[in-house]
Amino acid sequence: MFLLLMLASVAAPGSGELFSSMAHLQTALYTERDIAKEIRHYIYEERERLEKLGQLADEFEKHSAMALEDPDKYMGNPVNAFLFVKHFTIDWDNDIDVVIKNNSRNELYRKVEGMREQLPTYEDLTGAVSALLRLQDTYKLETTELARGNVGGVTSPELSAQDCFELGRLSYNNEDYYHTIMWMDEALAKVQEVEDDDEYDVNAVAVMDYLAFAHYKQGNVRRALTLTNEMLTLTPDHNRAQGNKEYYERVLREEDENAKRGDDGEVINKRQLDEYRSGEEYMAYEALCRNETIKPYKYQHRLYCRYKSNNHPLLILSPAKEEVLYLNPYLSVFHNSISDREIKLIQRLATPRLGRATVHNPKTGKLETAGYRVSKSCWLSDYDSPDIAHINKRIAATTGLNMETAEELQIANYGIGGQYEPHFDFARKEENAFQGLGTGNRIATLMFYLSDVQAGGATVFPYLGLKVFPEKGKAVFWYNLYKNGEGIYDTRHAACPVLVGSKWVTNKWIHERGQEFHRPCGLRESE
Repeated sequence: MFLLLMLASVAAPGSGELFSSMAHLQTALYTERDIAKEIRHYIYEERERLEKLGQLADEFEKHSAMALEDPDKYMGNPVNAFLFVKHFTIDWDNDIDVVIKNNSRNELYRKVEGMREQLPTYEDLTGAVSALLRLQDTYKLETTELARGNVGGVTSPELSAQDCFELGRLSYNNEDYYHTIMWMDEALAKVQEVEDDDEYDVNAVAVMDYLAFAHYKQGNVRRALTLTNEMLTLTPDHNRAQGNKEYYERVLREEDENAKRGDDGEVINKRQLDEYRSGEEYMAYEALCRNETIKPYKYQHRLYCRYKSNNHPLLILSPAKEEVLYLNPYLSVFHNSISDREIKLIQRLATPRLGRATVHNPKTGKLETAGYRVSKSCWLSDYDSPDIAHINKRIAATTGLNMETAEELQIANYGIGGQYEPHFDFARKEENAFQGLGTGNRIATLMFYLSDVQAGGATVFPYLGLKVFPEKGKAVFWYNLYKNGEGIYDTRHAACPVLVGSKWVTNKWIHERGQEFHRPCGLRESE
């Protein structure tokens, strides 16, 4: 045994023993050759990675240079915005991160990860998808037209099969089977346009898998079975499809023959709406957003325009240009009511302060974010700039109301598909929104439009059948309360989703206290 161990140790010399055998030195030459191969292989892979990094840098530079020529116009297109957010979430995790990462000690990776704090997140992706689907519903946009890049007459990049698939998948994850079917249908059509699925990051079977179940959830069992059979034709060993096929067949056997629906000629895909969104008010709101006429105004012939000075020094040489839109309740617009210089100042002061807009919870009286208000806002006061103080003085001159108890200017910037669903500006009796201020309820509202909007974004009054589209420099004014202090419920209004463009507004909410001699009570209690 001892002899065998000695022979083994001689046959495999330890470190520092190669010099004692020419054969072993020659073996080291082969190892040197192999090391060279490994280095070459590493250089090849690193060069390939660096080439990918270079292509990535070129792509980012080209895209940002093009988009930054007019950021409002570019990001104001919801398809562009969705693709941008998707690029830095799904695409980043699937394709980009691995190129930059390389290893955990990579300095480039650490720097890029630090900068990603300024880039979109998956929460932004969810918001962008919801916005795009909201626009599709509100403005009745065809899925195929959207996928081709036609948004409200504005040309956008065409969506790929994978883009359509992600829209459908995210809808599916939210149990929104209505939009799942629409977008998975579009993804399937794009995949089937070519013979080779490998051109896309998604294949027909993956699309059919989601699509079949969505059809089942919408009651189209026959269509779900048809799609499942097509899946099994392509992948006979698909376990889920095999189980679903048996289930769908059993469901169809158990159904009454007259109740069956959902075959290829009778597919039903109904928009899923809650009780409020299927009601008259919401339907009127969406119709007005589309610039439809829902209620002709019988006193249209009594409306008028005028120069208004209120005998105020600020308006004597430059009177307000008022156009009356409604008589009872009183609602008008003031044209050219704020200058471009003042608009730029407001936007410059507001941009670093913008935060997610909130609403008053009528039960708690607290401020909180809500899905029906999608925008960011902040407040500016006289202390922020002498120009803000001058704007407030001009509002007082134009409206004839006292600004001492009014709220500060609220500036709002609407994001992708930004909206504010129907609401009142005044607090109803059961609410405690303004009790702590000691200034009474909101007697009136004046809202400036600080930008033009390419499509959508109107301010609408569902009960009046009235719509006002954004126009830079224009201001909308209305009273929220009757002279007896009761709320004017017909002033319920909404901000329609911004279809294309960037919408900036600033609101001035004027309160009751201090208006006793500016808008006195009427002679009758009912007035």
